[in-house]
Amino acid sequence: MREYTGLEIAVIGMSGRFPGAEDLNEFWDNLKNGVESIQSLSDEDLIKEGEIRSMLDNPLYVKASSYLDNKEYFDSAFFSYRPDEARLMDPQTRIFHECVWKALEGAGCNAFEYKGKIGLFAGASSNLNWEVYSNFINKDGLVDDFSAMLLRNVEFINTRISYLLNLRGPSIFLTTACSTSLVSIQQACKSLLTAECNIAIAGGVTIKNHSKKVYLFKDGGINSQDGHCRAFDELSNCTVIGEGVGVVVLKTLKNALKDRDNILAIIIGNGINNDGNNRVGYTAPGIDGQ
Repeated sequence: MREYTGLEIAVIGMSGRFPGAEDLNEFWDNLKNGVESIQSLSDEDLIKEGEIRSMLDNPLYVKASSYLDNKEYFDSAFFSYRPDEARLMDPQTRIFHECVWKALEGAGCNAFEYKGKIGLFAGASSNLNWEVYSNFINKDGLVDDFSAMLLRNVEFINTRISYLLNLRGPSIFLTTACSTSLVSIQQACKSLLTAECNIAIAGGVTIKNHSKKVYLFKDGGINSQDGHCRAFDELSNCTVIGEGVGVVVLKTLKNALKDRDNILAIIIGNGINNDGNNRVGYTAPGIDGQ
């Protein structure tokens, strides 16, 4: 029988939504079957999204996007919001509500009855366009200015959900660019090991305003020239920016075994670093560090 160090963390619940996958089962099936979830878009799609026709003939215009379906829907009544409040809320906040709830359900945890502390560590993308739009559509004043600001500002995503779901542990918003979700997990593990909380939820979300927004290819940039993402492949040539949300529910392995939780995975170690200036540029990876 394997001996554990006491530093292991158990994953006892998960949820997620990704392009082409409404849940984790569908996401796993896509991975197994090699389904590419980047969509090629027609000129008609792009015109409906608001693109000007003159852009469509530009040879550098890459007509590909990776986006969530049905992201405009939200059961506001279930989460005790009025429709006018939900209308102002950043879509990232809406969907993250749903995924945190679903992850806790999967972990068999009722936060309103749980006696210990549940922490929440997560991040989201900045969304200035939504803040401007949300401010504009509230001109009728159905929501007071202060409440409207809290709804449209994604930095309140964690404390808002912690309030709604009765989570009494640390509630920390993080942003470390591309590594936000993984750093959230690292911080959640540390919080569990230092007994700041008994259960920790960690994850991240990115939702764009336009489902079918595409891009102009620029040599030396991070966007793919052909609209495909081929990770770990010799034909790889950058990426396609997409949308998605992922959430995990964590507990120390010792406590998960004691509580007879359904253990989906075990984190046996984690760490965090920065490569300083030992790289060719600020946005480049550090070879020695990796």
